[in-house]
Amino acid sequence: MTAEIIDGRALARRVVEQVKAEMASLPRLPGLAVILAGDDPASHVYVNSKIKRARDVGFNAEVKMLPAGVSEEEVLAQVAAFNERDDIDGILVQLPLPPQVNTLRVMAAVDPMKDVDGLHALNAGRLLQGNDALIPCTPLGCLKIIKSIVPDLTGSHAVVIGSSNIVGKPMASLLLEERATVTTTHIHTRDTQFICRGADILVSAVGKPGLVRGSWIKPRAIVIDVGINRITRPDGTTRLVGDVEFDEAREVAGALTPVPGGVGPMTIACLMENTLKAARMRIEVQRVAQAA
Repeated sequence: MTAEIIDGRALARRVVEQVKAEMASLPRLPGLAVILAGDDPASHVYVNSKIKRARDVGFNAEVKMLPAGVSEEEVLAQVAAFNERDDIDGILVQLPLPPQVNTLRVMAAVDPMKDVDGLHALNAGRLLQGNDALIPCTPLGCLKIIKSIVPDLTGSHAVVIGSSNIVGKPMASLLLEERATVTTTHIHTRDTQFICRGADILVSAVGKPGLVRGSWIKPRAIVIDVGINRITRPDGTTRLVGDVEFDEAREVAGALTPVPGGVGPMTIACLMENTLKAARMRIEVQRVAQAA
């Protein structure tokens, strides 16, 4: 048996086309602002991809570059400036931030209605309670991928490796909302391999290349690899790999996301979807305020 290799790029195109179609009903174009602090090469690549996609969709998109030595107060001031602008519907603060900047404080400063990364405590709480929220883009993209294979997750056993605020915790919440039974593992979990072997759906988001071996995977399981790790070949060149040992996994799993080309494109597509959703919510609030 060889796993179905899930084409994240094709799924992402469908999401983006839906966003474009729904934009026609808006009285104005959505606006997206990205704050990029520091000189992390990967962050620059990710931000360029997000801004390019946003402009391709038709959004008004801009990026504010801040130096690596930026103070926390300067980052907060930029967040406040974007919060005040009526033409900005979505604010994304690219992570990681420089070490002198408190990430939680910055996330808390973003207007929850503009929090298109879904990391504000208010959106996190709404997600946990099963209420409508702006959902973190990567877990949302993962869920869309999973449901493209199995639309009804009722009763499935899902295992999420990793418990971060960005992926692990919201991923578990989304799967619970889909009526799956969810186990979350982390660095202190004992017998992670054994737990994973019982998973109908396995999501790995820890950033450790080759962590998940073929022997960890239940036959015909859906395996979602969120990890993005750059490793060096013997000749000095580099390549991207995930958390899952791909060649081993494809011989066992039923469906498997590649790295690159799996979760990454869906993350950006869901950012577009979240920005559209934020614009729609803000336009409605403005309409009600003007009518009052």
